[in-house]
Amino acid sequence: GSWTLYPHMILNKMSMRYLGFVLLVWMHGVLHAQDAAKSCSAPKLAGGYFVPVERNYPPGAKITYACDDRLKPVVEDWWATSTCENGTWVHEPQCIDEQDCISPTIPNGHNSKNSTWYKNESVLRTKCNSGYEHKDRVTTAKCVDGNWLSLPICQKSTTACGQPPKVPHAVIIHQRYQEVFPADSEVQYKCEDGYATEEASSSKSIYCIAGNWDEVPTCSKWTINFFVFSISVNNCGRHPTIENGDVVEIADMFLRFRCNSFYRRVGPEKVTCDTDRTWSDEPMCEAAYCSLDTSEYPDLIPDGVKFIKDGDRVELKCVKKHWRWVTDHYSLVQCINGKVKLTKCKYHFKLFTLICCGYFERNTVSVIPCIYDYVFIVFGFFLLLVFI
Repeated sequence: GSWTLYPHMILNKMSMRYLGFVLLVWMHGVLHAQDAAKSCSAPKLAGGYFVPVERNYPPGAKITYACDDRLKPVVEDWWATSTCENGTWVHEPQCIDEQDCISPTIPNGHNSKNSTWYKNESVLRTKCNSGYEHKDRVTTAKCVDGNWLSLPICQKSTTACGQPPKVPHAVIIHQRYQEVFPADSEVQYKCEDGYATEEASSSKSIYCIAGNWDEVPTCSKWTINFFVFSISVNNCGRHPTIENGDVVEIADMFLRFRCNSFYRRVGPEKVTCDTDRTWSDEPMCEAAYCSLDTSEYPDLIPDGVKFIKDGDRVELKCVKKHWRWVTDHYSLVQCINGKVKLTKCKYHFKLFTLICCGYFERNTVSVIPCIYDYVFIVFGFFLLLVFI
């Protein structure tokens, strides 16, 4: 009538206890994970309704909502869907007046306030992403009866660069892919093992200058010829410095210099360490700009000191001297070899056409309503006929 415990029975009991312990730990982890992912309570939606209606919603649950008459969801279309994510509805269900405007999508740009919607008659100011600029300098849009008027366009800047050129046996490092690079951007090429640039370096940087990439490298098979006239820059001691310029690249076999803005380089771009452990010829950076104090020119509206790069042209607004000047007059200012040249104040235009609608492009002046041209020319013809 007594029980006998055999070894295999003892092992089975121990296995069951171990399994129970594992299940207990697993259940605790599951409960903890469910508690970490919070559920959502029913949203408070003024002026609308949603389905399904529950007291609480588990993570990942979705609701669909719509709005009453003369209202609309805060996103596009007359209905919208929201998802429960960690105790919060994304997006938050909301109904707004149908005359209000939903935040627009601006390719290559964004709105400065980062709001989801705007009241009727609101003015939206936009910003373009790096490397882009506003077309025709239009930066704002107005919400009128639920629609945006004259929504700004962000286009590639004239000084920006496209994708850097592909180089055989090389890759670009430390840089994510992008289609547009703003002016002065730097990208670094890295040669494949066993290959080197013309300076005997395994890497080289190029820069975006005025819409173009400078000096694209080549990666060639590594040979001893690279070391005939120069050695590593680490053998020449302290790096040389130049006034109004900086070292922008330190490679194995050379230093690369670049002048500051408004200065141009005279001499070699790269400095190497010669075999006698001295630096090769260094470049200089000479001034490449003009300065113009507008207060010293009676014809110009005082606007401080203007700095103009050599070869560039800018337009400066003139003082209005005659009642006949219907529109603003400008002086075209050009910097040539460090000297400033100004034209007489005049009104620039390309070609008048009677079928222009609203605005048209002028020489280098901001767009002005072409109706001014029409009135001015008709008035001129009228005076001519009267006096003839």
